[in-house]
Amino acid sequence: MASATDGRRHSQLSTGRDVRLACRNGSFSGNTADLAPGYVQGNLVILPADLAGDFLRYAQANPKPCPLLGVSDVGSPHIPLLGRDLDLRTDLPRYRVWKDGALIEEPRSIKTWWRNDLVAFVIGCSFTFEAALLDDGIPLRHVSCGANISMYRTTIQTTPAGAFHGPMVVSMRPLKAADAIRAVQITSRFPAMHGAPVHLGDPALIGIGDLAKPDYGDAVPVEPDEIPVFWACGVTPQAAIAAARPGFAMTHAPGSMLVTDRRNSEFSVI
Repeated sequence: MASATDGRRHSQLSTGRDVRLACRNGSFSGNTADLAPGYVQGNLVILPADLAGDFLRYAQANPKPCPLLGVSDVGSPHIPLLGRDLDLRTDLPRYRVWKDGALIEEPRSIKTWWRNDLVAFVIGCSFTFEAALLDDGIPLRHVSCGANISMYRTTIQTTPAGAFHGPMVVSMRPLKAADAIRAVQITSRFPAMHGAPVHLGDPALIGIGDLAKPDYGDAVPVEPDEIPVFWACGVTPQAAIAAARPGFAMTHAPGSMLVTDRRNSEFSVI
């Protein structure tokens, strides 16, 4: 969960650049779910160039969990399309470093890990469409609780490409039935941010045994009059990295997104 100190700073982080600078100077390290309303957020995957082609094909084969927003040049920590002065090495709240498919560190900066052979991929994030849900009056439990979103590995298998394969990861939001119907309509407008849900209702049907035990993020209560609604999640590449076991990779920490200068409205299809 975000710290109390982080929570007091949220009102000051109103743009993507505000969030990035706060991460860069070390003043923010929480989850980004309710920050910079209206600005596009993204998941991050960084791989050696010799695996970049495989991952690009993996993302193209799995557009629901891996909708691509941008790709860096080899060795560059910048994607100007997504943000002025954006630096992928410092501008996220927290990162993950992987070796041979195992998580070895969760640093707040990856400057010391950066290499000249790396390629970065930014993937759409469901936090982007949450502003549209909130604007429509649909409550989001993890936001009201100050928690990270609940995320689960499922039995839904992604389409393999090269070295990459594995289960789809989903994020879950508990909603009343009428809100769930409206949420399907709203999120369908954002295919670059995972689009409509992949499942509603019984979590066991997609291999989730206990909603109180998410694989990533925080558990949130599901009330008796609510339906768990599941969206494809940009943490899916982390499951693929664990399965492929590349010698080296880096990602965002779940819930700790890159907040860009792009606006949500740019990616709405309606």
